[in-house]
Amino acid sequence: MNSSTRPDSQRLTIAGPAGNLEAVLDIPANADASRVAVVCHPHPVYGGTMTNKVVHMLAKSFNECGAPAVRFNYRGVGASDGAYDEGDGETDDAIAVFDWAAQRWPGARIWLGGFSFGGAVAIRAAMARPAFGLVTVAPAVRRVHVPTAQLPTCPWLLVQGDRDELVDAADIQRWAHDLTTPPELKLLAGVDHFFHGRLNELRDVVTQWLKQVDAAQRGASLEQA
Repeated sequence: MNSSTRPDSQRLTIAGPAGNLEAVLDIPANADASRVAVVCHPHPVYGGTMTNKVVHMLAKSFNECGAPAVRFNYRGVGASDGAYDEGDGETDDAIAVFDWAAQRWPGARIWLGGFSFGGAVAIRAAMARPAFGLVTVAPAVRRVHVPTAQLPTCPWLLVQGDRDELVDAADIQRWAHDLTTPPELKLLAGVDHFFHGRLNELRDVVTQWLKQVDAAQRGASLEQA
């Protein structure tokens, strides 16, 4: 991506339930206002922020498909007000950012994405709001409780490395397989938790899947016309 097509990154302050949330809005040159993504970062206690490389790559993946992406810091992270709240408050923060995006882009299809702790937060937020789609990377569903009775039925991609040292690949595969509506699972060989040296592969997997969902939706719209 050359400099002329790099996203325009704008720093924002979004009102959250525990105070202001620090955020960045990445708007691609080919922005399609009909859709937008909200991306959730890893565990704040262990240094997770909206500048995490996997979070940034998720935002970039959405950007490459034309969708603006909002990255934000949970309560108590960076310049965001409040304090860590065991995943519950962080889910409320994600919902607040979702609602902000829905107000800024009325009628837009809103996607949720997240990495690790943020993957679990994104799933929980998608249970509370009508997300159009969900992208979770190595979601830490054992660290943040994710009720399985009412999981979202929107298009859902789960990307997992088989060498993940923090989120057990075999366990997450079993968890996903046992869901009533399982996500599409992409298991990447030789990939660790932080996707060291494999971030471009992550981007390719996510963008290819997003394009497939777009194509399927266009086909369904033509059939209904």
